[in-house]
Amino acid sequence: MENQMENQEFLADKIRTQEYQLNMGPQHPATHGVMRMILQLDGEEIKNVEPVLGYIHRSIEKMCEKSSYKQIIHLTDRLDYLSSHMNNEAVTLLVENALGIEVNDRIKIIRTIIAELTRMASHQLWWGVMGMDTGALTTFMYAFRDRELINEIMEETCGARLTMNYNIIGGLRYDIHDNFVKRVKEFIVHFKEKLPEYDNLLSNNVIFRKRTEGVGIMTKEQVIAYGMNGPTARASGFECDIRKKLPYSAYGMVDFEEVLRTEGDAFARYKVRIDEMWQSMNIIEQLIDKIPEDDFRMKTKPIIKLPKGDFLQRVETARGDFGVYAMSDGGKNPTRFKFRSPSFANLHGLNKMSENTKIGDLVVNFSTIDVVVPDIDR
Repeated sequence: MENQMENQEFLADKIRTQEYQLNMGPQHPATHGVMRMILQLDGEEIKNVEPVLGYIHRSIEKMCEKSSYKQIIHLTDRLDYLSSHMNNEAVTLLVENALGIEVNDRIKIIRTIIAELTRMASHQLWWGVMGMDTGALTTFMYAFRDRELINEIMEETCGARLTMNYNIIGGLRYDIHDNFVKRVKEFIVHFKEKLPEYDNLLSNNVIFRKRTEGVGIMTKEQVIAYGMNGPTARASGFECDIRKKLPYSAYGMVDFEEVLRTEGDAFARYKVRIDEMWQSMNIIEQLIDKIPEDDFRMKTKPIIKLPKGDFLQRVETARGDFGVYAMSDGGKNPTRFKFRSPSFANLHGLNKMSENTKIGDLVVNFSTIDVVVPDIDR
């Protein structure tokens, strides 16, 4: 018995760990952009995560204050470039609402269809990268196969595949292509068959489930306290979908579900985005045959001036609640322009969800909050 106790003490002494700091980044492939994280570790166990930002800061908010409202639109798709159309829409809606411009249903419906295609393209890319972050390389090929079909639709109508710049104040830059309705319908038929493959390949993979279930748990109260939003917060049961809470464009014309889960772990954050792609297809199907014949652009003044006052517009991007705030003195440039980006808000919860987990779990947690770093570094 005495020898056994001595052996246990010897083993405990041999595996004793110490705290130290580790730099992850600023160009680590797990960071989804140029960001650095300083990790305080005890062995492989994480005690603290400190994000270090600013590697791609471009002073976009100050650039907006020196630009006209029409010029500002083009700067927003350089933030969350995977939600570029929705970012553009936030600025156009802010100006239109401030000036009392009511666009017609054709513009509203087209904007909403493009927004939901953008949301699916973003979630597809996220899914492919999420698989790679956990060691499943095949997901990247599947995701880009389907995302390419959306990019081709965007390119044909908008002239660009990623940073569309399709929204303008009072409408759309161009009308939809003659093939738009046909190709969107074909994509929906295709993707309804392919989306179940995502579940078969990754969602139901036993290794992936063990990597994500019960990892990085955030309660509803915690996500609210940290100001988190979008799919990341809805995975903890927090109802925060701006499309439901403050309907804009054509979202008031359709019936869809706000995808919620209550587990609050990495797998719940994963599943919310999978289910949101089904809801995006549901929204598009309700609208695609209801595009009325009308003008795609309304006449506006060459120089846009907002009334004196403060104005706020929020939209639901692929990552969550994107807010645009403008302060106007009545001139053609805002005196103050501010963005509240979902990636910046959701990053606040990363340290909490990573407490007492392993380094491998940090990669999973970071991937499931789906951060786009330029959306943080403004």
